[in-house]
Amino acid sequence: MLQFTSTFRSFLGLLIFLLSMISISAMDFHSVQKDNQDSYGAGFSSIGRAAGLNSKTIYGDAGRNRYLLETTGSGIAWFDYDNDGWLDIFVVNGARIEGFPRGQEPTTHLYRNNRKGAFTDVTKESGLARSGWGQAVCIGDYDNDGFDDLFVTYYGKNTLFKNNGDGTFADVSEKAGVAGGRVRWGSGAAFMDFDRDGDLDLFVANYIEMDLKTVPTPENGPCLYKGKFVACGPPGLQGGKNILYQNDGKGHFSDVSEKSGITKAAGTYGLGVLVADFDNDSWPDIYVASDTDSSTLYLNSKDGTFKDIGIEAGVAYSPEGKTQAGMGVAAGDYDGDGLLDIFKTNFAGELSSLYKNRGVKSGLLSFDDAALSSGIGVNTRYLGWGCGFVDFDNDGWLDIFLVNGHVYPEVAGLRSEIGYAQKKILYRNLGNGNFNDISDQVGGPLIEPAPGRGAAFGDFDNDGDQDILINTINDYPELLRCDSKNSNNWITIKLIGVKSNRSAIGARLRLAAGGRVLIDEVRSGGSYYSQNDLRIHFGLGKSEKITSLEIQWPGGLKETLKDLPVNRIIRIREQSGGVDSSQNKAGMSK
Repeated sequence: MLQFTSTFRSFLGLLIFLLSMISISAMDFHSVQKDNQDSYGAGFSSIGRAAGLNSKTIYGDAGRNRYLLETTGSGIAWFDYDNDGWLDIFVVNGARIEGFPRGQEPTTHLYRNNRKGAFTDVTKESGLARSGWGQAVCIGDYDNDGFDDLFVTYYGKNTLFKNNGDGTFADVSEKAGVAGGRVRWGSGAAFMDFDRDGDLDLFVANYIEMDLKTVPTPENGPCLYKGKFVACGPPGLQGGKNILYQNDGKGHFSDVSEKSGITKAAGTYGLGVLVADFDNDSWPDIYVASDTDSSTLYLNSKDGTFKDIGIEAGVAYSPEGKTQAGMGVAAGDYDGDGLLDIFKTNFAGELSSLYKNRGVKSGLLSFDDAALSSGIGVNTRYLGWGCGFVDFDNDGWLDIFLVNGHVYPEVAGLRSEIGYAQKKILYRNLGNGNFNDISDQVGGPLIEPAPGRGAAFGDFDNDGDQDILINTINDYPELLRCDSKNSNNWITIKLIGVKSNRSAIGARLRLAAGGRVLIDEVRSGGSYYSQNDLRIHFGLGKSEKITSLEIQWPGGLKETLKDLPVNRIIRIREQSGGVDSSQNKAGMSK
């Protein structure tokens, strides 16, 4: 009996070991936890100047700011303006209060990707050399002609640049009806098809109704920060009202802000704008991060109207019920439960917000703030701006990246502050709902301080990993090339709408591989004032085949593709029923 028991126990132990090995093998990339000390599968190289980004972004005085306008900085965009399959770059520029001699004003810049790891400045020949206090940029094909257009917000009149399809752009702002007023301060913006009629509408947040002739300055205002006289912030100023423009399908937009219920939310100093389907009803919702006020979540009622449920849903305030200085925003399913969560950057001394989506229960969409429980609450001294959920190491789990920088140059001499220029932060997703700050571990350009603002993510060299664009204040834009250090697999998907809007903005992708399901959406705007690659990228870990890819097109059509290869950039046209074209990371057509 003892011998049998011992033999049985040995057999049982061997069986359990073998089963565990089989289980681990079958899990591919969906193991639920990674050791904090595991080496990260990606590094970064700063190549901006070498790649040809040789024009500084000018924004206010480099030493001291007298006006709030000089502090916010501007966005940056990845977009393929010439449809050659390679991401180009658009940089929003600013100005200075004292101005510049005629002909020497800083302008926006367009850089064409030359496919050799560098870019060529084509601003003048493209017609995009506009000066002024630029703010945000978003991308979308508003006229469905097959070429993505540009919308840029300003302190003053906004600009819609129509892509002519020949390498040039035309300012059609007034004709299209989206220019706005001269004293309006446009902030975050995004194209969206809120009524799902097949053409792109436009949402624009407005920060403050402000006139530089009357706004307080350090000389005549009571504004102090850590004992230093600084530019006065938004409290006490009139908040801007958000605007929703409806596209008539003929190149013109109508202001439907009142009709849609958008203006029922009070003016709340809106900055970052995020459009996503948070309640999984296939209709786009809108989240606006507000500065020193409650943030807003507009839930799409599917009848042309929206309702602000920010407070009820738990995304308006901090966990303590306090207002925050929200800046950048990002959406992603970081925990793999099929629901889009929200990340929001805030002011120095505040936690970043990580709102975990709990879905709709008893008719109410709700979120929990998981900043502390997830491990991202370790940093409170930084002032965050552009951000994103991005899988840099292609392990199938979305990491969090954010850029930082203070608003007051005066803090550079304070021992209690980190400084005006600040490092970036990278939180690694451990696969169990938790994150680990690996910024110092990865090192390199991540820990080089800079006054960062806008940030955008995309694969400019088509090598299968996500690179980073950062717009800085009074410095050159940063291009951080991601250098993969592992053999994880991936896929990048370009969608082309037919019945839906041509950019496929609002399309939901549901990918099954290696026992897991990943989701994402094609999205305009986001981060802080910036535009990510409109192509969707999924890291796949060690999975060598995609079991299925389900596409919920914004027009209502649902298509499913089976058994797709990995390590490819594929293009899918709505209603085609299959892959339109494919290329490997070297750019070879398949």
